[in-house]
Amino acid sequence: MEEKIKYELEFVVQSSPSLLYQYISTPSGLSEWFADNVNSRGELFTFIWDGAEEEAKLVKKKNGELVKFHWAANDDISFFEMKIVVDEITKDVSLLITDFADEDEVDEAKMLWENQISDLKQVLGSA
Repeated sequence: MEEKIKYELEFVVQSSPSLLYQYISTPSGLSEWFADNVNSRGELFTFIWDGAEEEAKLVKKKNGELVKFHWAANDDISFFEMKIVVDEITKDVSLLITDFADEDEVDEAKMLWENQISDLKQVLGSA
């Protein structure tokens, strides 16, 4: 099995950290921008896109700051994490994304995140 490449993206988001956290940590919030629908049973989240389901386990959660998921179908170490970062001086709020992709799919994966974050900004009214 091919090793996945870890990459990070940072997006400035005009939002309060607490509101942003609701959109990255709850099924209803994630359904607004990340997937067509999201359901959860405890730490197991089911993401639905165009009728296809993907399950991910919530492996880490820091209230108001970050969520980290591991795809159930992947037996490797890859995960995706969304972390809220507030600049101490400017108070700018950023969303730091950490994710993994196959080497030949990194650019496509980054573009997908850019599109999804664009949707998130629309929902937050910060576009």
